[in-house]
Amino acid sequence: MKYYVLFGPPGAGKGTFAKMLVENKGYYHISTGDLLRKEIAEGTPLGMQAKDLIEKGNLVPDEVVCGMIRQQFDSNPDVRGFLLDGFPRTVAQAIALDEMLTDMGEELTRVVSIHITDEEVRRRIKGRALVENRADDADDDIITTRIRNYHEKTEPVIQYYKAHDKYFEVEAHGTIDENYAKVSALID
Repeated sequence: MKYYVLFGPPGAGKGTFAKMLVENKGYYHISTGDLLRKEIAEGTPLGMQAKDLIEKGNLVPDEVVCGMIRQQFDSNPDVRGFLLDGFPRTVAQAIALDEMLTDMGEELTRVVSIHITDEEVRRRIKGRALVENRADDADDDIITTRIRNYHEKTEPVIQYYKAHDKYFEVEAHGTIDENYAKVSALID
């Protein structure tokens, strides 16, 4: 089984490229953001807890996210492989993912990191807010918190995966199709 992490700041295109990879290569996409939004929409206790954190631009606790990811792995044993989008976001989550995969007799295949500037993050998130009607993407303070959280909490994951020889980076400054070609070349 193949296990890929699509990595990068908010708005980098992880979800867009994951959808394209599902369509073109047959992988199963696991978006922690989508899973959490589903819980919020259904009004579950997890959803209400997550909603409060997300609305402030903060991260959901590791044990919650790890449990959701493992459930997706266990529920889809016959897929070609998995594309993780939005996970891991911290070194602790990266370690937990490695432990989870080891427990399953598997290992992470590769991390594909999509790199864009902070200015591009702001531009793309504000555009996404209009298209997807996501209030959390329209607020400048929340966007600033998300960028700061990415730099402080998520970027250290890069060094973790570089040390394990699993990290590959794509500069995503071209068109969607140009950037997708770069990402796709690193998947299989």
